[in-house]
Order: sequence, then C-alpha cells, then structure tokens
Amino acid sequence: MATFLYKLGRLTFRRRRYVALIWVALLALAGFGAASASTAASSSFSIPGTEAQRAFDLLEQRFPGSNADGATARVVFKAPEGEKVTDAENKGEITGIVKELRSGSDQVAGVADPFEAKAVSEDGSTAYISVSYKVNSMELTDETRDALEGAGKDAQSGGMKVEIGGDALQVMPHTGTAEIIGVAIAAVVLVITFGSLIAAGLPLVTALVGVGIGVSTITALASVMDLGSTTSILAMMIGLAVGIDYALFIVSRYRAELAEGREREEAAGRAVGTAGSAVVFAGLTVVIALAGLAVVNIPMLTKMGLAAAGTVSIAVLIALTLVPAALGFAGKRIMGRKARKAAEAENRPEAKPNMGTRWARFVLRKPVWVMLVGVLGLGIVAIPATSLEMGLPDDGAQPKSTTQRQAYDTLSDGFGPGFNGPLLVVVDAKNSSDPKAAADQVAKKVESLGVAAVVPPAFNKAGDAATITVIPKDRPSSHATEEVVHDIRDAGKDIKADTGAEVLVTGATAMNIDFSQKMNDALLPYLALVVGLAFLLLMLVFRSILVPLKAALGFLLSVVAALGAVVAVFQWGWLGSLFGVEQTGPIMSMMPIFMVGVVFGLAMDYEVFLVTRMREAYVHGESPGQAIVTGFKHGARVVTAAAVIMMAVFAGFIGSSEQMIKMIGFSLAIAVLFDAFVVRMAIVPAVLALLGRKAWWLPRWLDRALPNVDVEGEKLQKQLTDEPADAGSGSGSEGGDGGERELVRV
Repeated sequence: MATFLYKLGRLTFRRRRYVALIWVALLALAGFGAASASTAASSSFSIPGTEAQRAFDLLEQRFPGSNADGATARVVFKAPEGEKVTDAENKGEITGIVKELRSGSDQVAGVADPFEAKAVSEDGSTAYISVSYKVNSMELTDETRDALEGAGKDAQSGGMKVEIGGDALQVMPHTGTAEIIGVAIAAVVLVITFGSLIAAGLPLVTALVGVGIGVSTITALASVMDLGSTTSILAMMIGLAVGIDYALFIVSRYRAELAEGREREEAAGRAVGTAGSAVVFAGLTVVIALAGLAVVNIPMLTKMGLAAAGTVSIAVLIALTLVPAALGFAGKRIMGRKARKAAEAENRPEAKPNMGTRWARFVLRKPVWVMLVGVLGLGIVAIPATSLEMGLPDDGAQPKSTTQRQAYDTLSDGFGPGFNGPLLVVVDAKNSSDPKAAADQVAKKVESLGVAAVVPPAFNKAGDAATITVIPKDRPSSHATEEVVHDIRDAGKDIKADTGAEVLVTGATAMNIDFSQKMNDALLPYLALVVGLAFLLLMLVFRSILVPLKAALGFLLSVVAALGAVVAVFQWGWLGSLFGVEQTGPIMSMMPIFMVGVVFGLAMDYEVFLVTRMREAYVHGESPGQAIVTGFKHGARVVTAAAVIMMAVFAGFIGSSEQMIKMIGFSLAIAVLFDAFVVRMAIVPAVLALLGRKAWWLPRWLDRALPNVDVEGEKLQKQLTDEPADAGSGSGSEGGDGGERELVRV
C-alpha cells in the first residue's frame, strides 16, 4: 500500500492543477445539488420491532386520516393573579383564539376548545388548546407557524400568560457560533504547531472543502432519503475534525521529509506513502464504527452513521490527493522561518530533546506508575456511569427562556407533570367477541394502576379498535412513568387471554422506553462487530496481537470514563451551568452506543498515527524502548495538536440550542481528551514499555497468513534505497513552483 500511495502522492503533486480542478468541480456540483434540492419533506422516527411502533402502525391502518404522525401543539394559558381562565373576559379571548387557529392555516387538522375538552385545571388558573396538524413538523410552512405564534399575542396583551409547546414549533437546530469557534481554535493551534500561516491554512482549507462536499451532498439527498436535520450537523462535526487531523498528519510528515533534504515532489510522495497509509487505516476504523451503527436497526441512526461515514471517506480521499496537490501550490512557503530554525536545531546531534522525547523517556523510567495513575484516574471519573439513566429529551430539557419550556412548566403546575407525557393505549379488538367490553375492561384496569386520569375509549368507524389516553402522575422521563408503561403492558397480557383483544402502549414516553431497550440490546453485538473488525484491521497494520488488544481495552476505558463525565454533568448537574445545562435529566438513549461508534473510530486514529511511527522505527532496527522514544519525538507534538483541534471542533457544538447536539459535542470532546492524553499518551507507552519485544510478537503461521499492507513503509524504504527515485527528473511537472527542482534543505 505504501508504494501505491507514494506514487499517488507524487502524481497528484505533479498534476496538482487537474486535481484541484476536480475537487473544486465536485464542490460546485454538490453545492448546486444542495441549492436546487427541495426541502426535506419529513424526518420520520421509527423503531422497527417494538411495541410502540406496532401500535403506531396500527393507528395508521385502523384510524385513517387521524394524522398519527402529524405535528401537534398546545397553546397554554395562565390567568393573571386572582383571576381564572373561566372568567368571561378571559374565556372570550380563549374562544376567539380557538376560532383564529381553526381558520389560520389549511394545514390544521383539528383544534380542541379547552372548555369543551375539559382542558381546564381544577383551580381554574390554567387551560390549554390542543392543535393537531395534517403534516409533521418539518412540513409545516412558515405561515402556519406564524399563525400559531401570533394566536396568543392578543391574550398576552390582556394580561394572560400564553406559551406554546409541542413539536409544531420544532425547527432546524442551530449551533450558534459553534463552527466558527472550532475552526478559529483549530487555526490558532495549527499556527503554533507549524509556525507558518501557509502550513496552518492548508489543513483548514482542504478540510472545509471535504465538509462542504459531504454536507452539501447530504442536503441534496435529504428529501429523497428522509435525512433528519441532525444528520448534516453530525457529518459536519466529525468531517471537520477528521479532515483537519488527516491533512495535519500529511503536512507534518511532508515538512519532516523536506527537513531531511528531499526534493518537494519526493517529499510529497513519501509523506503520502507513510503518513497516508496511517490515514487510510485510521479512516477505515472510523468508517467501520459509523457504518456499524446499522446493526442497531433504527433507520435514523443508520442514516446518521452512513452519512458521517461518507463524509469521513471524502476526508481520507482529500488527504491523499488534494493535500499533496495543495503542497505543490504552497512551494517552499510551507516552511516558515521559525519552523526552519526549529528543524535545524532539532536535527543537530547536541540538540535539546523535545517535549515528546522527554515525556517518553519519563514513561520508560516509571511505566508501572504511569499506567496505574492513568487507569485509576479514568476509573474514578467513570464511577458516575454506574448511575446512568437513559431516555429521550422532551420540552422539559429546553432552555428556560423558550416558550416550549415555559408551556411545559405551566402545564406541570396547572395539571400535574404527567400532562406533558400522555400515554396512548391502543386496543386491537379485531379478534374480540365484544370490543366495547374489552376496551372498557382495559380502561378500568389502567385506572386501577394509580394514574392521574384516563380518557374513555374512542373507537374507530369499524369498531374494531379503540384508543385510550392515559395521563401519568409523574413527568415523562421519570421511573414512575416507566413503571406505569410496564404495568399496562403486563396487564394487557391477561386481558388478551380473557377477551382476545390486544393491548399496545405508544406515545412519546413509550417510544422512549422501547428505544432505550433496543439500544441496550444492541450494545454488545455492536461492540463485538466494531471492535472485532477493527482488531483485525489493526492486526494487519501493526503485525501484532497484543498492540490491537491493548488499543481496544484502552478505548473501552476512555469511553466509560467519558460516559461517567456525561452523567455527572447532564444527569447530576455537576458544572451544568458552565456547559449551559439548565435542566438535568436522563442521558439520551442513543448516547452510549453512539459514543462507542464515534469515539472508537477517533481513538484508533491516534493509535494508528502514534504507534505506526513506533512500529516503523522498530522495523528499521531500533530497540523497543528507543522505538517508543522515536515515535513520541516525531508524533507527540502533531498528535497533541490534532487532539486539541478535534476537541475544539466538538466543544464548539456545546453551544447548540439542541440538547442532543450539546450532549454529543460534550461527550465527544471529553472522550478525545481522555483517549488522546491519558490512554494514547500515557497508558499506551507504559504498556508497550512493560511488554518490550513481546508487544510486536505475531505467530509465524499468522504472519504468513496475513497480507502485508506495509503501513510503516518498509518495502517502500527498501525500494527507494535499492532504486533511488528519479525525483529530480520531474517530467510532466507544471509551471510555477512545480518547475523548481532544487533541494530544499532545512
């Protein structure tokens, strides 16, 4: 592989104009597709194989036109102090708003008058209008949303408090200045690392090209493939981070080759042949981890994973082709004056060892202590993970300043917290001899379970199915509400045996419970698949059994520690105000499995980049201990910069208004912190130091069976030594800087 990539690097360096034109054309094509594509018509959420989904599907079949997947809204009114919503003036205003909503948009399916629907609190202080729509929230027009938001303004001017909840106001999540912050910090880190504005700007530009192509393609396909708004944000988050990192490693190796006196085209070829090999395998681990999310069998998660994997693939291709082409355009300016002086100083025999070298030598002297401190430290941080509670965020997790959160709190005060998460019990009485009696029996049984309220059964036209709305006593994400769902389902088994009617529970709360269970069931198979495939991949890269095993175990440690930090901040509220967490609650159900997928891929990046350089030194004759020092001498600074950049990109998304994006950004940033600086920089060299030559052991029969992908460039090095590359001939080189054939010695 190294030989092929070496040739590819030289080719793209020589033909840089064509390569640049191809990528610019792809960016323009993707941009045109995104601009001309229709807005995504829907962003459906389904959980195949669960009871809640079966109930949802049954509603669509038996209650045609009920718009089971349509958007909903609740316009919540609270009377001024000392007044009631039933007072003549207040009641008149609310009744007028009901009429206004009914005529405000042709997308409205129905509006329930609170005085007819008994949606007035016992003390008369609060009431709410239920609004249902013919389409889901993503299909609502701006005019419909404006009509909803404007409906209560007159009542507000009269003194009543009016807030709006439900998913009808759901819009594309915005991240504020997230991308700008992440890119700005990345730029600063790159300038410090390289000491050259040209060298610092190149990874940023190439990464933005890759992200632009990836996100534009997702936007263009969003309507056709039913991609949610979160998909493009996730692809941008991961694509930007890995895109900068991959380009950073190629540029860094290129500068190192120049510093050894090689001609620029030759340096580009060697950089892509060596660092590019690591990029390919690091990218493959990320793609495997993201694409592996398909095993969970939740369409939304599968699409998110595949879209992000596609963006990572583009980042790898750009690192192998556009980056060496851009290096050709940059010329000698890729080496800043300070960088040249630093390289000269570092190459002197009497030069002072850099920070990476000093740290590696310290670890070699105290490997047991370094390993124990690292493992115990992460173990302590992981303790909160034992209290993990999972669920999906609702309006109660919104910032307190939003109208959705205000409506949520007002409903909780006026009617009880259970009104924010009603359960929908669906009775399939098709096989029952007396459907009405079966439905009444279900209603009585549910009422005996100690819920706040049970709405009488409502039958469909055929009379073979009924719906019963159940209001729990506690908030949607509480354990008590979850127990109610399980109790209803358990009671349904006895009712089916007695009457033949099947009882199914759905609604947002039931969907959350089923979603969490599905996540738990899929975690171990997913871990086995992803870790197993990546183990084989790393075995190919490092020609070792213990190194991949150590990499996998270290990853699991960093993920559990990161999950502990997430629980401490988002569930317990520790330092919550620092990260903008206004409401603690359960951790998003998909977070553990999602973290496993994304963080595993990213963790393997640093493992491949750092340990490949050690393997390269070991293969070329250095002792195991000296190989560790060499790996850190050349790789620690760059890996540190790459980790800081990735953390900055992820941390920028903590400012998102969307709780899901905020939590993902925090979890990935903290996971990279633990994995890069504790596991890869401390535990990994300590373990390798203790293992010595055993770390690179591979049974002979397995060594013969495994194909040699030559990631460390051993074959390439031998080939270049035996048959010196004709780097100086440069036939086919284009004009400008490409025509220069002098040796660049630093």
